[in-house]
Parts: sequence; C-alpha cells; structure tokens
Amino acid sequence: MKKYFLFILIIIISLSCEKQIEWHLQNEDNELIYVDGIITNELKKQTIKLTGIMSDPNEEPVPVSDAVVLVMIGDSVIEFNEEVANSGIYQTTVPVKGIIEQPYFLRIIYEGINYTANSFMHTGLNFFPLQYSQINSTNKYRINWVAPAFHPSRPAMYEILLDWSDVPPYNTQDPELSKARLLYYTLPSLDVSEIFAPQLENLVFPQGTTIIEKRYSLTPVHAEFIREVLLETNWNGGLFGSTSANVPTNLSDGAAGFFGACGVTVDTIIVQ
Repeated sequence: MKKYFLFILIIIISLSCEKQIEWHLQNEDNELIYVDGIITNELKKQTIKLTGIMSDPNEEPVPVSDAVVLVMIGDSVIEFNEEVANSGIYQTTVPVKGIIEQPYFLRIIYEGINYTANSFMHTGLNFFPLQYSQINSTNKYRINWVAPAFHPSRPAMYEILLDWSDVPPYNTQDPELSKARLLYYTLPSLDVSEIFAPQLENLVFPQGTTIIEKRYSLTPVHAEFIREVLLETNWNGGLFGSTSANVPTNLSDGAAGFFGACGVTVDTIIVQ
C-alpha cells in the first residue's frame, strides 16, 4: 500500500512542477525567394508571384521586385512583367493560353542569380460536379462532396469559386463579402493525418449562388508538393499530426515554392 501511495505522490509532484524554458532561436539571413505560379491552358493573363521567405508566420511576405521572369514552351519564350511596381506579381502583358501535353521551363533572374524549374502540363480531364444540399427548410446550402481524396493515377486540385453578391439582400452589401474560394485535392496517397485532420469551417451559402468549379490536373511531383504543404498546414494539429519538415520544391537552389503547369476543366452551377 505504501508503494502505491509513493508512486501516486511522485506522479502528482511531477505533473504539478513547471519550469519555464527559453528557446534561443538562431536568426539566419535567409535570402531564399519563394515562387508561386501555375501556368494553365486558360486564355488569360498568366501570373507568377515572387516573395521573400518569412521568419515569422505572422509577417506579411515581402515582394521580390525587379526580377526577370521567363517561361519557355518549346521554341517560344513568354516574358512576365511586374504589373504593379514593388508588388512581386508578374504577369504576361496579354492573355496567353498554355499548350497541353507540353513541357514548361521557368527561368528567373534576380540580383544576378538564376533560378530555374521544370514542369509538364497534362490534359485537363472531365469530372463529376460537386454535390450540395439544403440546410433543413431554409434557403441556405452547404457543400457535401467535391472529389475523392485519393486516386493513384489522377491527382488533381479543385478550385471552387462561389458568388452570391447578386442575391437579395446580399446585393446591397460589399460584393467581396459575398464571395468565397475553396480548394480541394485528390492525391495519389491517403494519409492518416488527412483522415483525422482538424475540422474546418463549413461554408454556408444562399439559393441563387453561382458556383464555378475548376479541376487542375497535377503531375506527381506537384501532388507531392501539395501533400507536404497540407501536412504542415490544414492537416497539422490533428490526432495524428506529423513532425514538421521542409516542403519539397521543383525550384533550383536558392528558391522555394513550386512552379506548375496544369490543364484545367471548368463547370458552372447555379444553386436552385
């Protein structure tokens, strides 16, 4: 009996004692640039965004300006210009449509250093439209299903754009408050962290909402990049959260992020 009492006492003392530990983190001069760009087969101004690497997650990313950004497709070279000075957002001067089943080569020249990346644009594939349902007897709806979370050979990203700014009484408010953008993914692997990920906000929207659903075909390398980002963000903090690690990239040394090329298919839905 005394042994059990002593054992319990040790546990109580151990749990009740707290010791403050100060972590002395080493601040390094990080000169990496972060690349965020996807070329698609949509006829539009294609965009590539360049920023600096943040040392604090609450910081605003610093734009990388005055860079030369080029994308090569076969014998053609497309130049991207910084549309607004010091924005870090580079676009084609006119709408450009990517060519499917073609390799793409990115070259960035910044402060005398070359950064490169390669990608490939797979054909956009048809898909089943998303499913939504009415909430009780109201005129409000929510999305039930978008796409399977797993497919071994057809990885994809789904971009869902919702707009109910023309629906009364929302048409008298700021239209930006009546829009939403959601992202869903079909990946070639199924992770425990994904199955037991923390709950996300369930978006509610009214009858009359216009939904534009886009499916982006992904290469296996692009899908792996997205998987690692999700492990560090949306899937982190759940019951089976994984240890943090560096996210892979297809950029050359000195750069992070990803340069992708995606075939896109589109579907439009009016919520009735």
